[in-house]
Amino acid sequence: MTGRFAPSPTGPLHLGNLRTALLAWLLARANGEPFLVRMEDLDRVTSSVEHERRQLADLAAIGLDWDGPVVRQSERFDRYHAAIDALTEQGLTYECYCTRREIREAARAPHGPDLTYPGTCRDLTAAQRAARRRERPAALRLRAPAEPITVEDGLAGSYTAVPDDVVLRRNDGVPAYNLAVVVDDAAQGVTTVVRGDDLLGSTPRQILLQRLLGLPTPTYVHVPLVVGTDGERLAKRHGAVTLEDLAGVPVERIVGALAASLGLVPEGTAVTAGELLDDFDLARVAARGRSPVPLADLQRSWA
Repeated sequence: MTGRFAPSPTGPLHLGNLRTALLAWLLARANGEPFLVRMEDLDRVTSSVEHERRQLADLAAIGLDWDGPVVRQSERFDRYHAAIDALTEQGLTYECYCTRREIREAARAPHGPDLTYPGTCRDLTAAQRAARRRERPAALRLRAPAEPITVEDGLAGSYTAVPDDVVLRRNDGVPAYNLAVVVDDAAQGVTTVVRGDDLLGSTPRQILLQRLLGLPTPTYVHVPLVVGTDGERLAKRHGAVTLEDLAGVPVERIVGALAASLGLVPEGTAVTAGELLDDFDLARVAARGRSPVPLADLQRSWA
């Protein structure tokens, strides 16, 4: 198998990111297999080379290595546009002029990054499209069949959802995440995807795209998130959550805290990433359960 870690270089990696990276690395290296790093820097406004350098340095600091050069999505737009063209040739795309606010109001969907599109622009006439095009530039969406897709996840178990008409290209011409990640995983030969379980809901969309493009589907392992005292996904507002914040803490204690939160070692253990390889077993991570990990659980290891 080939594993990967694919952060967005929009800021420093926090402990939750590092925990996911550690598990992805262990799963690949314990089997003597390749491990890749890809920078998902589609949005050049929010991404930066400096953030990329710092993220790579943090991965190396906790003992992770990777094979081959780091791939950057910003350098692969031709691949994404080719995939979009292939879907368009099959009659599987359409222009969409909706804003996120309009989608929320039409679908009465909850606020958040994973809104289900209600199909507002799916069946517009040519005249309606021309009128809307004069108002604002169009995004491009997939014309998805209303069929359920099931993910058999390595930690989350069976998850079924009906993919909506996911965005393939934003209205500024930038390829969208769900399309790009599918193209890249196939091109790089990735067979195992380890990532935060906030992305589990998007996985049926990605499997649908893989099927429509004739690409293989990797094995998925969605990891419970690390959360702050407010129960929300870890962020800067939660305090000391990056390696820079924890500069006085030995890295072996940080790695030990991440490993303990995965159920791999007892709490309070100081260990290197390499030392975790000898008896690594994903079943021990699964036995820990699906509940999020409070930041306080990690902090106890170096208090």
